[in-house]
Amino acid sequence: MSSTEIVWFRRDLRVRDHPALHGAASDADRVVPVFVVDPAIVEGSAASGPRAHFLAGCLRELDAALRDRGGRLIVRRGDPADVLVALAEEVGAEAVRWTSDASPYARRRDERVTKALEDAGVRAVPCPGQYVADPSEPRTGGGKPYVVFSPFGRAWDHLDRRKVLDAPRELSVPQVGGDGLPAPDDLGADGRPDVPEPFAEPGEEPGLRAARAWLDGPIQEYHELHDALAGKDGSTRAAGGGSGLSAHLRWGTISPRWLEARARKLSGEGPAAFVRQLAWRDFYAHVYLFHPEDRHRAHQPKYRDLTWEVDDEALEAWKAGRTGYPLVDAGMRQLASTGWMHNRARMIVGSFLTKDLHIDWTAGERHFYALLLDGEPTQNDGNWQWVTSIGVDPKPYFQRMFNPTRQMSRFDSDGRYVRRWVPELADVPDARIQEPWKMSREEQDAAGCVIGEDYPEPIVDHKVERERAAARYREAGD
Repeated sequence: MSSTEIVWFRRDLRVRDHPALHGAASDADRVVPVFVVDPAIVEGSAASGPRAHFLAGCLRELDAALRDRGGRLIVRRGDPADVLVALAEEVGAEAVRWTSDASPYARRRDERVTKALEDAGVRAVPCPGQYVADPSEPRTGGGKPYVVFSPFGRAWDHLDRRKVLDAPRELSVPQVGGDGLPAPDDLGADGRPDVPEPFAEPGEEPGLRAARAWLDGPIQEYHELHDALAGKDGSTRAAGGGSGLSAHLRWGTISPRWLEARARKLSGEGPAAFVRQLAWRDFYAHVYLFHPEDRHRAHQPKYRDLTWEVDDEALEAWKAGRTGYPLVDAGMRQLASTGWMHNRARMIVGSFLTKDLHIDWTAGERHFYALLLDGEPTQNDGNWQWVTSIGVDPKPYFQRMFNPTRQMSRFDSDGRYVRRWVPELADVPDARIQEPWKMSREEQDAAGCVIGEDYPEPIVDHKVERERAAARYREAGD
C-alpha cells in the first residue's frame, strides 16, 4: 500500500536543503506540495503590494522546480487548518510536514493546524529550515532564554547543526485539483502596485545566483564594507557593501543553513562577520519565541510609557523622503523605489523618526512592513526596537541618536548613495552635499538646486531635537 504525505510550503519556497520536502520524499511514496492562501494574512495588516508581487514570482519559480522533478505546486485558499485536514482526507495523507516559524501569528496558526490534524488522525510534523539553528535551544547558565545578543551568539556558535540536504531528484504527486498559481492581487496586493525597481528577483534560482556571487568575492570585505552605502571605489552594487540577500532569506528561496555552511568554509574576517549577521537573524527569532508580546510593545518596561508626538505632516515628509536631510531622504526613497533599504540607512531613518521627529516607532514599523520585500515581524520589529532603544539590547538610548550629517560623512562621504536616490542634489558640490542648506544662493543656482524650492530645508534641527529626545527618555526611565 502506497503512503502519502503533504508538504505545506509557507515562506520556505525552495526545493534545495528543505528538510520537510526531503523528509516527505524520503519516507513517502507520494508527496503533495501545497501552498495555502490564508485570508488572515492576505486580507490583514500583513498585506503588502511589493511582497505580494515578490511572493507570486517565488511561487511560480517553486512550481517550475517541482515540475522539473515530476511534481507541481497545489494551491488552495482558506483557513490552513480546514484546508489541510480536507486535503489530507482527499489524498489519504498520513502526515503533513512544514517548516517551523517564530512569529507570533505563525505559532498560533500552527498550534491550531496541529490540533486539527491530530483530531483527524493525521500526523503533524514541524521541521527545521527557516533558521541556521534551532532558535528555541540557547539558554543562559540559569536556564533562561537570552535577551542580549553577545552571549546568545557565543551559545549559538556551539549549537548542533543539521546536515545540508540535497533537493529530491524525483517526486510522485497524485492527481489532485487546485486553484492555480495566484496572482499578486490574490496574495494581498489588492490593486497596490509593485515597487518601480524591485531590489531582488523572486525565486530560488535567482536567490542562489545572488548568494553565489556574494560568496565568490564581496563577502571577503564584509567586515570592512558592511556599512558602506554605495559599495567600494565606485562600485555600483545595489546592496553597497552588504549581501543584499535578506529578501531571499525572508522567503526561504535560499536556505540560511546552506548559506552559513558555505560562508564558514571561507577563511577571513569578512565571512566571520557575515555569519555573525546570520546569528542576529536567529537571535530575533529566539527573542520572539519567548516574548511574543514584543510584537507591538516595548520590551523594556520603563519605556512603555515613553511619550510620542502626533505630527502627520512630519510623518509624511519622512515617508516621502522630503525631510531636508539628504541621507534620511535617500534611504526612504530607496525603500519606496526598490522595496529594500541598506541596513545602515535603516538605522539612520529609524533614529530620525523616533528621536528627531519623536514619532512612535510603530508608525515606522508599519510603513516599512508595507513596502519591504524582506519584511517579516521578528526582524522588522526587533530592528525597530533596537534603533528606538526600547528592545532587548542593553545599550543606552543616547548611543542610538544618529546624527544624519555625521553618518553621511562616515558612510557616504562622496555622496554617491545620496545622489543616486535624491537626484535634486546631483550637482551639489561634495563639500556641500551633506548639508546643502548651507550653500549660498550663488552655489544653489550653480548646482540647480534652490533650497526650499527644488529640495526642502531641514524640517527640524537635529541638535535641538536630540536634547528633546534625551529629556523624553530620561523622564520615561526615571
